[in-house]
Amino acid sequence: MPVTLTDNNYGKQAVRLVTVRREEERHELKDVTVAIRFEGDFAAAYAAGENQGVFPTDTMKNTVYALAAENPFEDIESFGLLLTDHFLEASPRASAVRVNLTEHLWEPIEAGESPHPHAFRRAGSEQRTAVVTRDRQGGAGVVAGIEDLVVMKTAKSAFEGFPRDRYTTLKETSDRLLATAVRATWTYARTDVAFGRLWHEVRRRLLEAFAHHDSLSVQHTLYAMGEAALEIAEVEEIHLSMPNKHHIPVDLTPFGLENRNEIFVATVEPYGLIEGTLRRMSS
Repeated sequence: MPVTLTDNNYGKQAVRLVTVRREEERHELKDVTVAIRFEGDFAAAYAAGENQGVFPTDTMKNTVYALAAENPFEDIESFGLLLTDHFLEASPRASAVRVNLTEHLWEPIEAGESPHPHAFRRAGSEQRTAVVTRDRQGGAGVVAGIEDLVVMKTAKSAFEGFPRDRYTTLKETSDRLLATAVRATWTYARTDVAFGRLWHEVRRRLLEAFAHHDSLSVQHTLYAMGEAALEIAEVEEIHLSMPNKHHIPVDLTPFGLENRNEIFVATVEPYGLIEGTLRRMSS
């Protein structure tokens, strides 16, 4: 039976990289997971087992460590651009390379009135992410992001006026808890921007918009957060994913008590998932 290979890619997953830059005053710690994918003319390897053009995935792993040693990096986006450039040159069969990077954030332990120079703590579950792509036509793109940014507001959150049918039991509320674990990814208009400064600026704007917004729904707040990020000229598009971490008021009447919107039970599943992509309109 004749068949054809319509799509293929291969690479190395979960390459763990920890770097310590031993500056005189303090140490700089980076903890990164890297995933590499090659696309290109590899059909012969699949169909006939011809490996002449198959760049080994073990070499991909080794390259991550070697390039990190030769090129200390401030930002994962810059390191991703370096990796994609190297891999395209090293593998003639590859037509495009994609590198996903996830930085597990650490922060210095506070020791007295100043951060300790070489002792750190994990900064919760939040992660900094980047996806860097490059092809042989000279195209390169950088998508930065945040994973698992857990936030909650205990006022200025409502959900009212929604449609009801015979299966609807949810009560309308003008005062509820709003909690979510934000996943945000945004696309830069160029690849020569100040990645570190812009990542922190996007994060700051997202948090401030979440905190200050008078929310009529998660969708409403998502839009306000996206608008705030797009005020940064270098950001041309942002995607936000905001699962609703439900907190349900506990019925205290069986105990002869009134719940004054103060006692809640946190539920894990099921949960609402709200997503949206905002893009700056061309003038």
